Amino acid sequence: MTFPSPTVRRLSARFVAAGVVALGCLVHQAARADELVVSAAASLTDAFKKVATAFEQQHPGTKIILNFGASDILMQQIANGAPADVFASADQTAMDKAVRAGVIDTASRVDFAANSLVMIVPADGKLALKTPRELATRSDVARVALADPASVPAGRYTQQALEADNKPLWEAIKAKAVLATNVRQCLDYVARGEVEAGFVFGTDAAIARQRVKVAATVPTPQPITYPIAIVKTSPHAGEAKAFVDYIRSASGQNTLAQYGFKPAAQ
Repeated sequence: MTFPSPTVRRLSARFVAAGVVALGCLVHQAARADELVVSAAASLTDAFKKVATAFEQQHPGTKIILNFGASDILMQQIANGAPADVFASADQTAMDKAVRAGVIDTASRVDFAANSLVMIVPADGKLALKTPRELATRSDVARVALADPASVPAGRYTQQALEADNKPLWEAIKAKAVLATNVRQCLDYVARGEVEAGFVFGTDAAIARQRVKVAATVPTPQPITYPIAIVKTSPHAGEAKAFVDYIRSASGQNTLAQYGFKPAAQ
């Protein structure tokens, strides 16, 4: 399989990101009065699908519309006018951008989950990789899947972690990067054996444990925490608050725990 050059990969990732913004606007235009639109980080996909089902059972008059993607792209969708009621990000940076853009109710912002960063390899991979350093030094490692740090929290956490360990290590691994537009795409690259290794959240690795193996847990300079907030222009502020409250309730936290998420420090 032939991969494009690093420059082409970066340009492709940006074009895809721009397309996602436009697509998000089109999808949300169809939202009805009884629909609560929740824009959430891609790593929350499985957990939030189950949360939405449980929430709808408790609130029969409300239909949850889930929109998943890279946190920065979701924030851009909201800033560009795409209807949304709740925004759940995989890092504080994306939520800070939402604050600066003036699109969320800052008083509603709260952390609701925590995660970890891991290095993964294909389950049937032949290379006995155990540390990020090997990705930089071994000649038999040609491709490493990375979520794009420019728009994806998992990529930012990866860059920060590797730079904190050794900045030349980050530069060497970045030179072998196959950039992904969100963390689930990064997971898929590894699961399909298209790369020798990749970096994802621990929860992503857990849902694909039959297709990938965790080679190492990577310490991050800052804890990986997920904030959630009500979108300022939401016409369903009451229902949005109820959804945020449910995520933080014992039932919501139990569902998140089933998918490997940890409680956020209070």
